[in-house]
Amino acid sequence: MTSTRLYRLIAADGSTVASPTKGTLGGHRKNRIYGRLDCKAARRAMEHGRSYEQQRVFFADEATAIAAGYRPCAVCMPEAYKSWKAQES
Repeated sequence: MTSTRLYRLIAADGSTVASPTKGTLGGHRKNRIYGRLDCKAARRAMEHGRSYEQQRVFFADEATAIAAGYRPCAVCMPEAYKSWKAQES
């Protein structure tokens, strides 16, 4: 019997869902930021303690992250961040 690994992702409504597919973007629940999985800022934050890891969330795609109320990371997604910032003004 083979078991399929399930990953916890955030859905568009902000709820947590189980998915057989890994998320393509990571985020921080408290700060409501999403970005690439290889983001230098997120990696640095994780090196400085477990508090960041406890707030870490994952998304299937960018549309889901936006629908859930998260904004792009200025470090790893500068163009998306600039567009978001311009809309907020």
